[in-house]
Amino acid sequence: MGDPLSADFVEAVAGFATGVVVLTVRDGRDDLGTTVTSFMSVSLEPPMVLAGVASSSYLAEVLSRTDRWAATVLGAGQRALAGRFAAEGRPSARLLLASEPHHRGELSGALIPESGLTAFECETRQRIEAGDHTLFAAEVLATDYAARDRQPLIRVNRRYLAPS
Repeated sequence: MGDPLSADFVEAVAGFATGVVVLTVRDGRDDLGTTVTSFMSVSLEPPMVLAGVASSSYLAEVLSRTDRWAATVLGAGQRALAGRFAAEGRPSARLLLASEPHHRGELSGALIPESGLTAFECETRQRIEAGDHTLFAAEVLATDYAARDRQPLIRVNRRYLAPS
């Protein structure tokens, strides 16, 4: 990171407010997950989303061979959950969700926290290598739930914020 442009870029994107999503996938008998802030809607017909995952991560490896996964948009009261899924060396998603209401998605088999804003079950249609990340463009197979009465969890300047 000795390049001044890189340091400036990191600072610049840290100031960009984004929603917080927990991405989960079932890998055989194990469940994996991570917190991502690179997530967006890209199409209405068909409904599609895009998620960015570090290419060097085990999760990216699993997503390269497993097409179905889930994305849960976190609510304002879920800072701790976002932190658990972002921690280095985190255990299985089953352990991270042990104290949270959750269920397994019907179409993806992935674990889905029940207290977010919404959850999507997705199927990857395209994988795009983009620098040190892999972008997973996926069709949304189902909206597992939508809770319009909850406030979102936002990440900006390296901190989680809840709207007031």
